[in-house]
Amino acid sequence: MSGSIADAISFFRLSCGRWRSQRSSHHLLHRRAEAGGSFIEVVELEAADPRLGAIAVLHGQDPAGLVGGCRVRWSGSMAWDKAGEAHEGESVFGLIPTDERGRSGLLLRDRGYAETAPVAGHFAMDDRDGLLLTTSYETMNSLERFSFAGPDVRLRTSTVEGLSNTASFCVETRIPSETAPPASAAAGESAAPNSPESSPETACLSALGW
Repeated sequence: MSGSIADAISFFRLSCGRWRSQRSSHHLLHRRAEAGGSFIEVVELEAADPRLGAIAVLHGQDPAGLVGGCRVRWSGSMAWDKAGEAHEGESVFGLIPTDERGRSGLLLRDRGYAETAPVAGHFAMDDRDGLLLTTSYETMNSLERFSFAGPDVRLRTSTVEGLSNTASFCVETRIPSETAPPASAAAGESAAPNSPESSPETACLSALGW
């Protein structure tokens, strides 16, 4: 993208909309790569939204520090999923900057992806306007980097260390139509038949859930 992204909330505003994500995950334990895909919808929430205020209080933070947030819904599948198994859900998160420029701080969520309990992570923007997210769960840690290759193309790399050791790469393209495709169509394009049996360690983990 031309120009710079001023702060993290601006980055998330650029991420609002509907996206189709294609993922390749590499599992160190299985020594195999797994393909998958998902449909994502991101909606901006204003700082005064009561859902964000409740999340801040839940994490022991002052709601006055919120600059905004998003509601995210996702539905996807991975090649190793068992019949009828899918990765889907919804999460709300808010941003509280800890620097004057709004480029680093806390990302508070009502629920995690790896765990359903509320979880807090940290965000920071690098000198190339990429957004780094770090999240620590009880049994694992995740690091993700998001960047824009254009207004309608977003790239994401992620690593998970702990019980599950994986590295993933995603290409996410914006869906211009007002009508979202069926989740099965968006998520199932990359699914491969005759794949190994799924296990909890093959779940695609993301700091934001999608």
